[in-house]
Amino acid sequence: MHTTINTIKSVMALVLAITLFASCESNYQNVKKLGLSDGAPIAEGKNINFKYTDSGKLVTNLLANKLLDYSNLEFPYKEFPNGLEVRFWDDAGKKNIVTADYAIQFDETGLVDLHKNVVVITADSVVLKSDQLYWDQKNKWVFTDKPYQIKFKDGSYNEGAVGFDSSEDFTTFLSRKNQGVQLVDKTKTKDGK
Repeated sequence: MHTTINTIKSVMALVLAITLFASCESNYQNVKKLGLSDGAPIAEGKNINFKYTDSGKLVTNLLANKLLDYSNLEFPYKEFPNGLEVRFWDDAGKKNIVTADYAIQFDETGLVDLHKNVVVITADSVVLKSDQLYWDQKNKWVFTDKPYQIKFKDGSYNEGAVGFDSSEDFTTFLSRKNQGVQLVDKTKTKDGK
C-alpha cells in the first residue's frame, strides 16, 4: 500500500509538472503573440498632457489626443495620428506653439515630421503655415519641400511654392522659390547705426 501511494504521488507530481509546463508554454505563446510582431504599437496613450521641466522650469508641454509608441520596432518612432500641440518656452520664458493634424517623431534621428495644417507661432510673433514641416531637433533646423507662408513680426512676409530651410528660431532663413514683401529700415547705415 505504501508503494502504491508513493507511485500515485509520483504520477500526480508528473501530471502536475506536465500541466504546469503546458500551461506555461501556452502562456508563453500568448505572450509571444503580444510581442506585436505584426507591427502594432507597444503602447498607446490617450489624452496626453506631457510636461518636460529643466531645473524646475517648464520647458515643453506636449498635448495630444492619441499617441502610438512603436519603440519596439527596429527603427523606433512615436506617432500622433490625431495631431498634437507642442508649447515651448525659451530661456526668457517666452512661449512658442506648434500645431499639426498629424505627427511622427523618429527616436534615433530626432526628426519630427509634421503633416496637415502645420502652424508655428513663435514668441517673436513669427507665424508659419504649411502642409508639412520637418524639424531636426538635434541640429535645431526646420525645413519643408511643400508650399508655405511665413509672416514676420515686422510685417514682412514670404510665400514659397517649393519650400525652405531655416534655423528653428528663423534667424537664418533660406527660401528656394518665393515671393513676398521685405521691409527695410532706411534709417540704419551699413554699420548698423
